[in-house]
Amino acid sequence: MTDGDLELRPGVRLIADRSYPAAYTLQMAGTDQSYVDLDDPTRLEFDYVQRIADALDAHAPAGQRLRVVHVGGAGLTLPRYLAASRPQSAQIVLEPDAELTEFVREHLPLPRRSGIKVRPVDGRAGIAEMRDDFADVVVVDAFTGAQVPSELSTTTFFADVHRVLAADGTVMVNVTDRAPFGYLRRCVAGVREHFTDTLISAEPATLKGRRFGNVLILGSKGRLASDLLVRKAASSAFPYRIVRGEHLDQLVGSAAPFTETDSSPSPEPPSGLGFFG
Repeated sequence: MTDGDLELRPGVRLIADRSYPAAYTLQMAGTDQSYVDLDDPTRLEFDYVQRIADALDAHAPAGQRLRVVHVGGAGLTLPRYLAASRPQSAQIVLEPDAELTEFVREHLPLPRRSGIKVRPVDGRAGIAEMRDDFADVVVVDAFTGAQVPSELSTTTFFADVHRVLAADGTVMVNVTDRAPFGYLRRCVAGVREHFTDTLISAEPATLKGRRFGNVLILGSKGRLASDLLVRKAASSAFPYRIVRGEHLDQLVGSAAPFTETDSSPSPEPPSGLGFFG
């Protein structure tokens, strides 16, 4: 480590950004999991995180309070973003690694009255404990090492997320895959089984099969702000594409949702790729 870096345990450390005095990257097992700038929580360095932020911004008018559940915490980047952009929001983070949460909160403290509460429980169990109509948005951005846990990809899990969401609620699921997208197609099929409106977003290079990367799946019980998201994609600092309607039908094809008996974690990234953004 260099001066300014902090280590929790082997493989888990906060790496100081030499360009910004209060910014750090949380790295776990060689993978950059989170980037946090305490001076500006709205500055998002990872492209897929910006896409989730765009989707959150499109869900409701600017500044409106949201009830959000985050499956996966790490550096708490998105909860910090919402606390800054929608200060009255109520947020619950499901992060089973209590030691990691304590480390992050010690060195990257949350603002006072942030509205962010962290529960030391995994996403599957945490969602199951929540009452019906609990949240406006559920963000699923959880990894074990470099893979999405298998229990967060099943149709049973998505059914439980559907139960927890309000009448116009939206689920936002970050996964990683590469063409021909065997894992992604089954995840989208699982979301579509329970949500009336769905789309995905990704970098053009990922969609064209040129690289392994993050794909964001959105599913709504009502209607997604698809046209607004298309405009956001076109003007983003990190250009990306929206896939919906017939194009999404073609991508998913005959893929079947993951079930409890045949679920799988997301694919391992290619050797040497340790950055999902």
